[in-house]
Amino acid sequence: MPIKTVQIPTTDGRGDGFAAFPDGDGRHPGVLLYADAFGIRPALRELAGELAGHGYYVLVPNFFYRHGPTPVIALPEHIGEDARPALVERIMPLIKAHTADRILRDADAYLRFLTTQPEVSAGPVAVTGYCIGGLLAMRTAAAHPGQVAAVAGFHCPVDANERLLAKLTARVHLGHAESDLTPETLAELNRSLDAAGVNHTSEIYPGTVHGFTMADTDAFNSAALQRHWDRLLPLLGHSLTGD
Repeated sequence: MPIKTVQIPTTDGRGDGFAAFPDGDGRHPGVLLYADAFGIRPALRELAGELAGHGYYVLVPNFFYRHGPTPVIALPEHIGEDARPALVERIMPLIKAHTADRILRDADAYLRFLTTQPEVSAGPVAVTGYCIGGLLAMRTAAAHPGQVAAVAGFHCPVDANERLLAKLTARVHLGHAESDLTPETLAELNRSLDAAGVNHTSEIYPGTVHGFTMADTDAFNSAALQRHWDRLLPLLGHSLTGD
């Protein structure tokens, strides 16, 4: 599966990232994929490559590019629980600096770049994300209701702001970690999605902790990763290709 490094023009400079897409000629539906807070690394390239293997052009930006190119912080090959607190301490200032204005400015740039690539077909796109990337995905979809047809977030914080949800026209799937919210909180979130008229599925993945899709962490759960594909691929197929 071809993977190429890209430089994405933004209002604040050039952001690095990569794109994964199918072999051969032809054009493919576009998917913007936001990484988790640990950023671009082999585990993300594997996820993007798997998705590209199903016929999508997948753009993965380094959304912390203002602080430097990938890798913004050095990561161990495996992010164990012993290493996690120190890494999170270094990442938190980057997250706090990634304001709502920056999120929306970057989303404009990422979608503009994605939709103008020669390998990307005309028509709507999808956005998916992990951890903080899921929050970025939801905000991107809300800001581009005519362009984003599907959005998914996994083990992510969810902004249940009524004004944001009211802007969503995309089909939504949210896959929550069991450790991240209670059934009562899930029910409250789903009532908010229903009240906003959002076409959605939103569920807790059994036996999971935060970060369950990430194969280079102690949180990884192979059954939950497969459940994530079982939800994500039909969402994209129905929304982007009519499958």
